[in-house]
Formats: sequence, structure tokens, C-alpha cells
Amino acid sequence: MIYLLLYFEFFKIGLFSIGGGLATIPFLQELSYKYPWLTAQDLADFIAISESTPGPIGINTATFVGFRAGGIFGGIIAVLGIVTPSIIIISLIAHYFSRFNEKPLVQNGFYALRPAVIGLIAAAGYEVAKVALFNLEIFYNTQNLSDFFNLKGILLFLVIIYLMKRFKKHPVVYLGLAAVVGIIFKF
Repeated sequence: MIYLLLYFEFFKIGLFSIGGGLATIPFLQELSYKYPWLTAQDLADFIAISESTPGPIGINTATFVGFRAGGIFGGIIAVLGIVTPSIIIISLIAHYFSRFNEKPLVQNGFYALRPAVIGLIAAAGYEVAKVALFNLEIFYNTQNLSDFFNLKGILLFLVIIYLMKRFKKHPVVYLGLAAVVGIIFKF
């Protein structure tokens, strides 16, 4: 039963997260509300790890969540669920693309999808910032304003932004640096 549920939930994520990558995050967040497979903090950690490792964020997170929920087979099933819609859609598009590519309706449809993808990515950025920079759960419980901000997260964010402006290095350098510092802060 868990495997069927994993497949179906990740199939929905793969089907509706147009643009992939960061556009999957709002759907993954919804998953964290529905099932005990991951928490908001787990999702933030999975995103950080997924962004620091090779491969698409949706695939990496599906692997983590599936493994947590159902072991190795759960990870495989979750990945199959998230990629199945893409395989189906790409196969259909490849078959009919040459006939419809130049049609104004198709061009306008792709153009109209851009704001939706931007909105999904902005929502994902907001949710990640909420978890990474603010301690909302602790603040709600204590109502103490000093508990509102995640000072380590804010400090890390500001240092990385400063370094990016000061030293023009490849983004992978900063991802690696942030991963190392994040691991150190975790302990």
C-alpha cells in the first residue's frame, strides 16, 4: 500500500510541477503536510542536499522521501512516480512536435506557462527562506521575539551573499562552501 501511495503522490508531483526543479518544492511541501514522511525542516535539508549534489532536485528529494517511507524499494518507486509523467509527455510531444511547433496557439501556450513557473519558483524560494531564516515553530510555541530569527541561517546567508559579490567564483564553489558551513552549524 505504501508503495502505491508513494508512486501516486510523486506521479502527481511530476505531472503538475511544470518547469521541474524548484517548481516541485510547493508540491513537496504539501506532501509534508499530508504524510509523516518528511517535515518542513526535513524538506529544507533535502533541498540543501539536493542542490549540493548532482541531479535534479525532484529526483533527489523523491529518492530521500521514498527511502524514508519505504526503504530502497520506496525510493525506487518514488523516483519512478516522479519521472513517469515526463516520459509520457515527452514521448507524446516528440511524436507530434514537428506538426504543431510553429502553430501560434502552441507558441502562446508555452509563453503563457512562463509566469506560472516563475510563481512556483518564487513560492518555493519563500518557503525555503521561511524555514532557513526563521524559527517559526519555536516562535509560535514561545511567543518570544528572540526566537523568531534563525541567526545562524541569516549569518550564513549574509556571508555567502557577501562572498559572491566580493569574489566572482563559480556557483558550485558557493554551494560547496554553504554545504560545509551548514553541516558545521548543524552540529
